[in-house]
Formats: sequence, C-alpha cells, structure tokens
Amino acid sequence: MSLDEIKPGYFYSNGAYGRTWGVRQLARVTLEAETGAMQFHFRGVAGTCRRKQGQCSADEFARWAKYQVALHENDWKRVGGEDPTRTEPETC
Repeated sequence: MSLDEIKPGYFYSNGAYGRTWGVRQLARVTLEAETGAMQFHFRGVAGTCRRKQGQCSADEFARWAKYQVALHENDWKRVGGEDPTRTEPETC
C-alpha cells in the first residue's frame, strides 16, 4: 500500500493465507525526535498478530499492509475492492 492510503484508526491485513494471515490496527503515528522519521504504532487484532503491539517505520508498515479491512459480523472483509479469490457472484 502507499503511505497516503494508510490512516490511524483503520485496520489492515497482510493478505496472507493460513497461519501467517494477520490484521493490525494503526494506533498512532509519531515522529522520532532525533531523526524526524515517522514511526507507526500498531496493535494486532486478528490472526498471527493478535494480542501483540509494536512499532515500525512507515515504509515497513506499508510493505506489510496489502489492503484495508473492516470487521463485518465475525469476518474481516477487504475494503474498497472485490475479493480476488472470488469467482462467482454473491447471492442472497
């Protein structure tokens, strides 16, 4: 993802499958006092990231995050795009 697409408070997935899949919420963005570099502080909310907190550079987070997601009932869904694995239209 590009840095201008990533906003604090939203949820992002690494787009992986199986045990390596994860969802993180970007909690806040700070600037390092010495270098002025952006630091992204996140909390893991699902998958391999669950119950973990961390921080990384803005570039590292952007490389990890493949797309934004939102929780719908009990399922994380991609925001703003079709599921690339779906081959049939959804029916009611």
